[in-house]
Amino acid sequence: MFQLVLGVLVIGLVYVLLVETLFKKSQCKGKREMSGRTVIITGGNTGIGKATAMELAGRGARVILACRNQQKAESAISDIMKVTGSTDVVYMQLDLSSLRSVRSFTEIFLKAEPRLDLLINNAGLIADGRTEDGFGIEFGVNHLGHFLLTCLLLDRLKESPEGRVITMSSMAHRWGKIDFDALVANKDLGTGRYSWQFFQAYCNSKLCNVLFTHELAKRLKGTNVTCYSVHPGIVKTELSRHVSLWQKVFIEPVAWLLFLDPTTGAQTTLHCALQEGIEPLSGRYFSCCAAQDVSAKAKDDAVAKKLWEVSERLSGLC
Repeated sequence: MFQLVLGVLVIGLVYVLLVETLFKKSQCKGKREMSGRTVIITGGNTGIGKATAMELAGRGARVILACRNQQKAESAISDIMKVTGSTDVVYMQLDLSSLRSVRSFTEIFLKAEPRLDLLINNAGLIADGRTEDGFGIEFGVNHLGHFLLTCLLLDRLKESPEGRVITMSSMAHRWGKIDFDALVANKDLGTGRYSWQFFQAYCNSKLCNVLFTHELAKRLKGTNVTCYSVHPGIVKTELSRHVSLWQKVFIEPVAWLLFLDPTTGAQTTLHCALQEGIEPLSGRYFSCCAAQDVSAKAKDDAVAKKLWEVSERLSGLC
């Protein structure tokens, strides 16, 4: 009996520890006015992206869901309009696994929309495979597609009184690494048919997100645009929809017990979108609605600059 009680206590303590650390909740308190502002959210048809779109639409923003799947996007728009009463939420087709699609999206957007105030690079995946252009899918979608999208929209963002770029990263960036020789030779930062291999590639892509934001902030100095990378928490979303069945059997019970819901997971993104006075923190990494320190490799000036230059070449910007 004593052992049973002790076991229950230990499990309870572990649960509380996890809830207060890895699965800690936070709340955005930003009051930035959004009426009249235009927002692009990639992957805004589900999960954190949809929760973010819901909040920003409710605050009066014009929200553009930049998504690959039109049916899912239109369903999300219907939900958002029903909840918020907004009639200013629209779908624009964007497939981040295709650089051609990224260019087409930006061309159409720049012709149709007179302003852009907030770009949220939210979409991401954990999977194996290749993009239309032959890049590893995680590097291509999570980093390179968003890199090109951001670069092509920067001039329009600079026309906003206070433009912001928010890029979804993850605490997984801590386990990431960037092998530039492999990237140039193989057009990926890791691949393979085993789950641990494409999880490592995911970590590498999330490190790219943090380094991209670090370098972008340097290049935006002297403008009215700021940028932030975000760890949303460990959230129950469709991010792992491509993992194997046995992994889902393991993940689902843990997710049900501990993972944050998408609305809670959207709070740090919303903080970076809505909080006033964070402009001096441009380029920083945020978690739990606060700037956090990162390891030396996640703010290495030389690596961030090299990643930018390599990304320019791979995306056809130079």
